[in-house]
Amino acid sequence: MNASSGAIRTALSAGALLTVLVSQASACGDLTGVQPPLTFMQQALSLRVLSARSSTPTVEAAGQAAPSIVGMWNVQYLAQGNLTHNPPIGDGTMVDWGYSQWHSDGTEILNSGGHTPGTENFCLGVWGRTGYLTYELNHFALSYDFTSQTLAAYVNIREHVTLSPSGDMYTGTFTIDVYDPKGNHIDHIAGNVNGQRITVDSVPSPN
Repeated sequence: MNASSGAIRTALSAGALLTVLVSQASACGDLTGVQPPLTFMQQALSLRVLSARSSTPTVEAAGQAAPSIVGMWNVQYLAQGNLTHNPPIGDGTMVDWGYSQWHSDGTEILNSGGHTPGTENFCLGVWGRTGYLTYELNHFALSYDFTSQTLAAYVNIREHVTLSPSGDMYTGTFTIDVYDPKGNHIDHIAGNVNGQRITVDSVPSPN
């Protein structure tokens, strides 16, 4: 690892969504098949009847049942629009991945698969509905230096996502803003996020 990549890994380590996994970009970072959040016409949805087997939580919206973001998700964060970043981050580069839980009380937790526990790989957030099938997330992380175990950065991750009518996936955008321990803004990354719902029948799958 050269000096530049080492500095970036320190500034962007742990908490969540921060290590730029350039080596994995060709394996799982292709964004050509990722669609942006969609706006769904409410009258076109037919979501009143859910099978007894379904583990998708529902909420009522304008008199009809709609899926809820509440649950556990397998998530991926793919860079987009960071070519002027220092160093540049190619579109589709996987920034992070992991398992996220959105709770019914409006809180959220992420277990980041891109970071070691020594730099902190769990982080917390709060979420709210912004419309029919749309949500926003305000997420906070603490990043630590692996060697000294001292605080390296405060991290703020924000997401705007749209849930599919079936309730089994979501897509959207994210931003990451990094601050040093004194509160100075030191980095910014943006991209696309997608989530696949985990159910009682799900099995682990590589990202």
